Amino acid sequence: MNRYEKSFGLTKEARLRYDDGEYHVVIPGDFVRCAVTGKQIPLSELRYWSVEHQEAYASAAISFRRYLELIGHPRASESPEPYGDED
Repeated sequence: MNRYEKSFGLTKEARLRYDDGEYHVVIPGDFVRCAVTGKQIPLSELRYWSVEHQEAYASAAISFRRYLELIGHPRASESPEPYGDED
């Protein structure tokens, strides 16, 4: 992404198939949404996802909390603001 693309913003949401260590573009676009926060994640910045649940996450902390939530771990609800902006 160059400086001109950033100034125009992300315009089209992509659809991806998440695999181990890689993803495949099903429908081309500029970004995906975090499954938890709804935040736009540019494809160039996408680092965290769940293959099992086919979800993207904005950060490692959000990914881990979501994992705890999905397995029903009691620590998933310890923090009063579990999905803050944790970039």
